[in-house]
Amino acid sequence: VLVLELFVDLYDICEIFVPNVHTFFGLTVLESFGSVGSVCSLSFSPNFTIFPGTQGALSCNPSLGGVGKGHLVRELDALDGLCGRAGDWAGVHFSILNRSKGPAVWGPRAQLDRERYRQFIQSELLSTPRLTVLEGSVEELLVSQSNPNEPGHHRVTGICLVNGSQPILSSSVVLTTGTFLSGSLFMGQTTTPGGRIGDAPSCSGLSHTLRETLGLRVGRLKTGTPPRIVKESVELSLVQIQTPDKEPTPFSFLNTHTHCKPEEQLPCYLTHTTPGVERVVRESLHLNCHIQQDSKGPRYCPSIESRVLRFPGRQHQVWLEPEGLTSDLLYPQGLTMTMPPDLQLRLLREIPALHRAEIRTPGYGVHYDFVCPTQLNPSLQVKSTQGLFLAGQINGTTGYEEAAAQGLWAGVNAARAALSLPLLALCRTQSYIGVLIDDLVGRGVTEPYRMFTSRAEFRTSLRPDNADIRLTPRGFEEVGCVSLRRYKEAVRVRDSLQEGLAALKSVTLSSTRWREKLGNISLSESRNGSLNGLDLLQYKDVSFEMLAAIFPEHLSPYLEFSQRLNIEAVYRPHCEKQSREIERVQEEESLSLPPDMDYLSLPTSLSSEVRELLDRVRPNTLGAATRIPGMTPAAIVHLLHYVLRTAQRNQHTGQRVKAACKP
Repeated sequence: VLVLELFVDLYDICEIFVPNVHTFFGLTVLESFGSVGSVCSLSFSPNFTIFPGTQGALSCNPSLGGVGKGHLVRELDALDGLCGRAGDWAGVHFSILNRSKGPAVWGPRAQLDRERYRQFIQSELLSTPRLTVLEGSVEELLVSQSNPNEPGHHRVTGICLVNGSQPILSSSVVLTTGTFLSGSLFMGQTTTPGGRIGDAPSCSGLSHTLRETLGLRVGRLKTGTPPRIVKESVELSLVQIQTPDKEPTPFSFLNTHTHCKPEEQLPCYLTHTTPGVERVVRESLHLNCHIQQDSKGPRYCPSIESRVLRFPGRQHQVWLEPEGLTSDLLYPQGLTMTMPPDLQLRLLREIPALHRAEIRTPGYGVHYDFVCPTQLNPSLQVKSTQGLFLAGQINGTTGYEEAAAQGLWAGVNAARAALSLPLLALCRTQSYIGVLIDDLVGRGVTEPYRMFTSRAEFRTSLRPDNADIRLTPRGFEEVGCVSLRRYKEAVRVRDSLQEGLAALKSVTLSSTRWREKLGNISLSESRNGSLNGLDLLQYKDVSFEMLAAIFPEHLSPYLEFSQRLNIEAVYRPHCEKQSREIERVQEEESLSLPPDMDYLSLPTSLSSEVRELLDRVRPNTLGAATRIPGMTPAAIVHLLHYVLRTAQRNQHTGQRVKAACKP
């Protein structure tokens, strides 16, 4: 059995090659970089690629993680994906974003060395057993009649190559076209076919198959990239230096330190736009085809043209980020632009620190096709086409991390489909990957989707620190994509944390005794009764190390996990409350919802989108409401509480009326 996955963004395929992926015996992975088609095999079959050297290449910003995105990287690592370990090897500037807030929304992030990242990924892929790489180009998908015993109108049976060679048969295909599906590059008034500079778009046959043969709804999105600036031409004395964390935090749960030593890390630099930048943008709008297009671009990573038009008269941040230890280039985050190259240089030089800037590669825009993701199941299989899975920017997302998350899960399910195993889904209460996929298939997109912590209703339990104990056991026991080594380590950590929490509960003192032992802590004088160690860790000025110094015989064995125990103690009450709420919803599935309920003006915490869904569908029961595509667990909890409160209030009112009517 062969599973052929068509890829465009190499970042996606990196997540398929987990150490024990040979559990999916006979798996073949097909990468299709548009016309840069390739096949990567995990069986004894050949693999095709036009440019083998581009595997692991970072197309845009050389960074990994961030707020929300860092959660995805941690979860990918917990499922044995490569990007976390690759980031630890290639990172040159590590930092935790959002430190002023709680650990649940911290954002692990790193600037990467482009060459180191590419080398790491290629080394991992080429050392994978039964993996070979050959050259080739994919023309179209082979499609046949569907299996009548399964949902769908079509079935994918393989692919055809441009060279007209023998078709490659397959029972599963994963398609991740990136920005290459009917891609066009824009620079000023010049438009050329392509998915990124120097690379052609996907073959026209691929688009034809999706639109005409499979009848999928396809839309158009756009993105862009900034010019690359020669570092020596930047006046660094005029920028604000942003130093990395003194002690880098690895992405991977398997790593205790990063490849780059703390003292070898590179700084980033902060500067700002000026009124001159806005003037150049406005004067060049008539020469800028990209900005005039109707296609939606990324709202949270807009071009400088979009920023100026949306927020006139405002100063905008520009981060100058290194592209590697030996690179002589800086990446100007915040200055994506698509105007003619001469005007790009003129714009840059309106910024004092860049008044002598030199451009190595100009910025440009990309327009590309995407498939409306509501046409997919939570397994990322196309509803109407058996064996076809989509992942990455073809589903309307933006960013390496979102693409990698989908690539992993689509690859897992494509392999399971090929082996006639049930397809799997990740619930949004279990992971950020589940939130991402549920948002895509349940709500669709109107603009490139980006992950944020605010999208996860249960973010207090979906933290970056606990991704291993949330996902690794399932990845090993149920999915089969996690190595035995990683599984054993995750089980060791999980058991140690449980034992450490039990040990904290076992050390109990009165409030007075705790104040005597801990000294000046913010424990209220009016607080009476006994408190255990877990209670004490709720206070900001109390740490596990402090408690271990008082009770070394009980707590010192768990000092290795001190930070994680601190976090677990702080969030445990919130997580337990959320678990009870989820259980209550499951128990109340048969609860009737009033048929005349005015969802649009309901006095409870519901988003406008959820209100419109409920008003349109008008479910009869709470259970029916939970199954509405796009409905969130948090909305169901609020709806449950409202209905129960209303019923209780009406019951009390009825009792009072009945009592008043008695003679």
